[in-house]
Amino acid sequence: MKLTILGTGNATVTECYNTCFALSEGNRHFLVDTGGGNQILGILKKTGIPLEDIHDIFITHEHIDHLLGLVWLIRIIGQKMNQGKYEGELRIYCHSGLVDIITTITGLTIQTKVTKHIGESIRLIPVENGEKRKIVGCEVTFFDIGSTKAKQFGFTLRTPDGKKLSCCGDEPYNSCEEGYVRESDWLMHEAFCLYSEAEKFKPYEKHHSTVKEACCIAEELKVSNLILYHTEETHLRERKKLYTKEGSQYYHGNLYVPDDGEVFYL
Repeated sequence: MKLTILGTGNATVTECYNTCFALSEGNRHFLVDTGGGNQILGILKKTGIPLEDIHDIFITHEHIDHLLGLVWLIRIIGQKMNQGKYEGELRIYCHSGLVDIITTITGLTIQTKVTKHIGESIRLIPVENGEKRKIVGCEVTFFDIGSTKAKQFGFTLRTPDGKKLSCCGDEPYNSCEEGYVRESDWLMHEAFCLYSEAEKFKPYEKHHSTVKEACCIAEELKVSNLILYHTEETHLRERKKLYTKEGSQYYHGNLYVPDDGEVFYL
C-alpha cells in the first residue's frame, strides 16, 4: 500500500499545503482530509491521483483547513458525473455532526446540477466510534479522539498483509485511543513545532503538541514508524533535519518528517 503525503502544514501555512494524505492500493485511493482550498486539485494531479479514481474520502473534523478542499472535489467530481466521466459513487465518511455541515456548505456554494448527486451517487456516510468499514480492500476502524475543541475522529487501517496504520487526527494522542493505536506499525501524529520553540509558537493554546511529546507518545506506545505532520512553516527547508534531531532523542523507531508530495510504502 502506498501513502502519499499531500500536505503537511497547519491551518495558516502559505508555503506548503494543509495536512492531508492519500492511501492507495493500485488505482483505488482513500483520501484523508482535503486541505483548505482548490489547491487540492493541482496537488492530486501532480501526485498522479486522478479524481476519477477517488471513491472514498474521510473528513476528520469541521475545521476549514481539513474540510474546504472537499467542496472543490464535490464540485469537480459532480461535474464529471454529469459528463459521464466518473463511474460509480463517491463515498464521504465523517462523524454524524459533519453531514449537515457538508450538505449546507455545498448547498450554498455549488450549483444544484452538481449537488443533486448528494444523497445519491455522492454519499455522506456517518461513522460511529469503533465502527468498521471496508475501504480500498482494507479494514478501517474509526474512533472518536476525545477532542474538547471540535468533535473529531481518527482511524486505524489494516493493510491486506496485516500492517496497522493509525491516524490521530490533528490533536495530541488521547488515552481513549490506546486500544486502537498501541503497537501500530505506522502512526501519523501532529507536531506543531519543536519543543525548544514551544514558547514561540504556543502549541498548547491551540490543542497541539511538539515534536518531543509526539515522539515520547510513539515510544511509549511501541510504534514502529512515526510520521510527524501539521507543523508550522518557518523552518520548512530545515524542518526535516531539525525535527528529526529533536525527535530522535525521545523516539527510537523510524522517524519521518515528510515534505508535501513525499511517498511511503507500508
